[in-house]
This record gives sequence, structure tokens and C-alpha cells, in this order.
Amino acid sequence: MKYAVVDIETTGGYPSGNGITEISIHIMEGNHVVQTWESLINPEQFIPNYIEALTGISNEMVAEAPIFSAVAPDIYDLLQDKIFIAHNVNFDYAFIRHHLSLCGFTLNCKKLCTVRLSRKLFPGLHSYSLGKLCKSLNIDLMNRHRAGGDAAATAILFGMLQDADKEELILRSLEKASKEQVLPPHLSRNYIDRLPDQPGVYYFRDQKGKIIYIGKAKNLKKRVCSHFSGNSISKQRQEFLKNIHNIDYDICGTELMAFIHEATQIKKFWPENNRALKRFEQKYALYEYVDQNGYVRLGIDKYKKQCPSLYSFNSLLDGHSLLKTLVREFSLCEKLCFVQRNRVACTGHEHGSCNGACIGAELPMAYNARVQQAVNQLKTILPSFVMIDQGRTADEQSCLWVEKGKFYGMGYISQHTDVNNFELVKSALEPYPSNDYIVNLIMSHAENNPEKLHDINFEPANQ
Repeated sequence: MKYAVVDIETTGGYPSGNGITEISIHIMEGNHVVQTWESLINPEQFIPNYIEALTGISNEMVAEAPIFSAVAPDIYDLLQDKIFIAHNVNFDYAFIRHHLSLCGFTLNCKKLCTVRLSRKLFPGLHSYSLGKLCKSLNIDLMNRHRAGGDAAATAILFGMLQDADKEELILRSLEKASKEQVLPPHLSRNYIDRLPDQPGVYYFRDQKGKIIYIGKAKNLKKRVCSHFSGNSISKQRQEFLKNIHNIDYDICGTELMAFIHEATQIKKFWPENNRALKRFEQKYALYEYVDQNGYVRLGIDKYKKQCPSLYSFNSLLDGHSLLKTLVREFSLCEKLCFVQRNRVACTGHEHGSCNGACIGAELPMAYNARVQQAVNQLKTILPSFVMIDQGRTADEQSCLWVEKGKFYGMGYISQHTDVNNFELVKSALEPYPSNDYIVNLIMSHAENNPEKLHDINFEPANQ
């Protein structure tokens, strides 16, 4: 079996926006190096000062070096039938694969990561960075942060790993069913093995235990593994994978519950890699207030977290549509509801549908009584129900509680619980914050699964 131990130096941390400045390839048969190839590369872009300080490779040094396309055929010939090995292999492989693809070559090698192998075969060391690992194992590391020196040390390290591999871990890592070669360098395979094939929410954590990403899944194991497939070259993905050190998870009864739990946990922890839900906010809401003349006024405005609202909407159009319905059914004043502006009297007064509150012809007490009727009617059309579905185990069932159009909470009850004993059911649930995103998820699911719903037919005591 032939291996290609590779190390590269680059102008930055991700392939799509950076170039290679140096590459070294050591071909190994068994644990012996049989061929080496090394070259500076002109990256055709400026080498940042901090990179030059780290590697010692300056713009002047690469000015006369070949560009990558000139040596791409040689690199491809050396790599294409070998096992690709590097310290943090996904970094080097992503760079070389990307730049080869720009030159018309498709690299598709099996990979081995000496970081991951070292963690398994040499457990308990303080650090698995190449420099500190070499110091712990008494490997001479010459020309640190230069491709030739790092590749030579990695080749020695891989030879030691082969000698220590009494249980054929390396061969098992190369099997197609193994995920070792695609997992992030600092993530133990044990975290993947313990993931269940159930719905739930998963948490990626960094070296200090901080949550850096929260996701939901219909199948936890399948979804988590999907993060590590493919060869994305973006800066965000490269940094993301590098920072994953462990995984936690919460099992949920259904995919819908996983959606809800994920949304709540993202709002709680605000992980740096969760962006979509950070941008989601309720946009508009229906408010009521009493003006200086004593009239209760209804109006649509942008959603404000600190102001209690009667109802909230995803769009201004939905808000005005509901408000106009209330105006029409309860003979409310379009001007006092901000449907019309810049008029002394609303058009409804001219047509007889408004009793003249806009011009003071109808007293506040009479007008406000109809506003209250409209608000009460609004409350009655907001749905209240429990949704019963499968649980996490065979002897339980899941339950979601919606009360007057707002999500109250969710949890799990016994299969033998009387779901029509609403007070008992509600007491078993965990309260959750409600927002439009969650309510819309539930309503959409309820519309498609009406057989799972039980209408709440009592007025809860703690209103």
C-alpha cells in the first residue's frame, strides 16, 4: 500500500480565496519513504505579513517559483493512486483538491489524518498539534511551518503510528463504512457512534465546551454525519470543522418538536454559526391603546418585544387584512384604526358604517364597547388545542399545547394518560417561549395532521 504524506503552506486559511506557497510530498511504502517531491509555489497573490512571519516564505522568495498550474500534472500523478495523509488532513486535501480542479484534474483519494490517528493510538497526550506531538514522541522537527520540515516529521509520525497499530485501526479507518477520514480532526469517533437514529437537537462544542452550533434532525446520526461529507472550500466551513471537539444531543419525540426545541435553544445560546434563526423576528403586531379623547384605538405596527400585543403577523398585508375584517364586522372607525389617514371623517361615516367616533359624534363609551367585542371575537378565533404524537419511547407520547393562538409548551405523557384531562396534561408539560416562527411551524403541522389534535374545551384557571 502506498501513501502520500503531504504538507502545504498557504496565504490564508481557506482554499477558495487563498493560494499555495509551498508543497512537499513524501511517498511511503509501508513505513518507509521511497520518494520526495517539494517546491515553492508562486501563489499569484500577496503573502500577508503575518503569514510571512509564521512560515518565513516571502513574496520575493516565490516571485520566480512556478505557479500551481505549471506543476499540477506532477502533483496529480504523485497523489492520484495513493492514500492521502496529512496532519489535519481535510485542510491540506481541500486546498490541493480545489487548486487541482482549477487546472482540470479531479482528485479523489482516500484520506488519513495523523491528528485523529494519534489521538487513538497515542492517547492522553497534552496536545496533538504537530510541534508538541513531535516533542512528546521525540521526533526531530526541522524547519517548523515549512512544507518540507513538517511533511518529513509527519512521515516519521505516520511510521510510528503504523508500528503502534496492533488492532489494524488504520485499515479500518480506510474502509468505506468508516467515517474516520471525513470527521473533524479534534472530534472523537465515539461521539458519532453514540448518536441515536431518532429525532432531536444536537450541539457542536469547541475545545472549551462552548456551543458553536445547534441543529435539529429527523435522524440525529444521519444529520450530524452530513455536516462532514463533501469538500466545501469556504472559510466558514473550514473554521467550523476545525473548532468541533465534541457533540451533545437531546432526543425529541418528533421532528416538529426538534424544530421547536432547536429554535428555543438558539435563542438561548446564540451560537456563532447559527445565522438563519438569528435574523427571524416577528415583524408586525396588532396593538390597542386609549387616545387622549378616551377612544380605544386599534392599529398595526412593527412588533415590539416590550409591548403586549393582541396578535402578531409575518406581513403587514396579513395585519391590515385582519384589522379591516374587524372594522367591517363591528362597525369600527377606519380613522381610529389607522386604516385611513388625513381625513376629518372616515369614509365609513359617510356610508353609514361608522357611527362618527372620528368626529366625536359617538361617545367613547359606546364606541369602546364595540372595540372590546372585536377584541373578544379575536380571542375566540385563536385556536386552542393539544397535539398528541409519538414519544421518545414506545411507552410514552408527545404533547404540544397551543392556547389562544400562542404556544404554551410541550413534553411527554404516558400512553395511558387521558388526553382529555387537560389540567393533568398541561401540568406535565414544560413551558416554552412562543413566537411567530414556532406558532407557524405548529399550525402548518396541525393543518396537515388534524387527526392528532384535541380541542381544548375548558377555560384554564390561571389566566
